[in-house]
Amino acid sequence: MNLDDIDRALLRAVAINAGQSTTQLGQKLGLSQPATWRRLRRLQDAGVIAGRQLMLDAEKVGFGVTVFLGVKLATKGRISLEDFERAVSAIPEVQLVEHVLGLYDYRLRVVARDLADFERVLRRRVMTLPGVGNVEANVLLSEERLPGPL
Repeated sequence: MNLDDIDRALLRAVAINAGQSTTQLGQKLGLSQPATWRRLRRLQDAGVIAGRQLMLDAEKVGFGVTVFLGVKLATKGRISLEDFERAVSAIPEVQLVEHVLGLYDYRLRVVARDLADFERVLRRRVMTLPGVGNVEANVLLSEERLPGPL
């Protein structure tokens, strides 16, 4: 699908705030509400817009610590990647599971109420998963979300 400048501007605006109405988006882009709706619909139908998510402030709902874990599997041949992914995805504190290339096999985003809660999640849930070898933790200090390359 070929995207024109208006499509890209529309995608940038929706990436910043997906809750805007088509009227609000149209006003920002100099389009009518129906034209904005048609463009959004076309982008959704083409799969360019894959969905919309509600983003919660983890700290405001009681999860004050975010940690990124690098996980290297100890025995890749003895456990399937799907088994590990299924098991780690069942841990409620794990928000994101990424299979990556590099020093680690997986990158996890884990939230916890505090450091003691994170230690519990790490020891009782993550480290007991099948195939887990080395784990490296990086505590998130601050985060700035950028709208992306458009």
